[in-house]
Amino acid sequence: MKYTSHLPLLFLTLGLLSACNTAPRRPAPVIDRLPAADNRAPRPAEDAKDERGMYTVRKGDTLIRIALDHGQNYRDLVEWNKLSNPNDIKVDQVLRVLPPDSGASAGAASGGVVTSKIDMPPPSEPKAPPAPVVVKKTTPRADKRPYSDNALAELQKGEGGAPARPEAKPVEKPERDPHPPAVTVIAPPAVTAPPAAASDEEKLSWMWPSDGKIVATFDEGKNKGIDIAGKAGQHVMAAGAGKVMYAGSGIRGYGNLVIVKHSNSLLSAYAHNRSIVVKEGQSVNKGQVIAEMGDSDADSVKLHFEIRQQGKPVDPSRFLPNR
Repeated sequence: MKYTSHLPLLFLTLGLLSACNTAPRRPAPVIDRLPAADNRAPRPAEDAKDERGMYTVRKGDTLIRIALDHGQNYRDLVEWNKLSNPNDIKVDQVLRVLPPDSGASAGAASGGVVTSKIDMPPPSEPKAPPAPVVVKKTTPRADKRPYSDNALAELQKGEGGAPARPEAKPVEKPERDPHPPAVTVIAPPAVTAPPAAASDEEKLSWMWPSDGKIVATFDEGKNKGIDIAGKAGQHVMAAGAGKVMYAGSGIRGYGNLVIVKHSNSLLSAYAHNRSIVVKEGQSVNKGQVIAEMGDSDADSVKLHFEIRQQGKPVDPSRFLPNR
């Protein structure tokens, strides 16, 4: 009897266990282990062309070469870009190669659109309508009298027996001269425009920088100037009057180099010298000796001579006299 009383409890337990074994199995949750998505903004595509007045440094560039290619003094580039070390420029660094106050660079700095504030006029207040003009009579009012011959006679007489209104005399018109004097019209003298002033380029006078045989002519793709063969120590002269913009050996492939600036757009370059006899900032005359011919950074003794216009190499034969 003692064991029989526990049978119902035993059957109930077995039933619950059986129900648990037959329940459907649920798959365990899967945790996504993939890396989180990149929420950074996509990198903008690099522009193929630089903004006007700006230049992106490329591998192998030097500040002096950049200045030469843009017709500028490298010292100006140092000032415009606030460079503490002119020799420490990095690839992809953006440099200003035009003066900061030039209009083109101002437009580029603002994305090509120049905006200015326009002061609007203050709103006009409504004007009050003009007051009506009241005309006041200044003459005394006459006494009203009944019409009679006596009243009319008195009105026609002024004080003292004088007539009230003086008789108007006809105005005599002057006789018109049938033959008026002829009027002579003098034409103003013609204004002659002053002759246009010659540009700095037209005023320049050029000469050959040295004597010798031309061993290489201008080729924009290969040779940016002309090569003149000569002897070591032969005089190299300024091809035109100007100011020495650079004197040194900071550009690879040019050796000892002198650059003379002749105008705002023209400069000349003299490369491969043995020695330099002028200094930066010095003014030189046409024909003045500026260097001695040599073979620095070259395979033979020669002078490499360039003329650049707005920084772009041009054929020197366009400027040099025939010989």
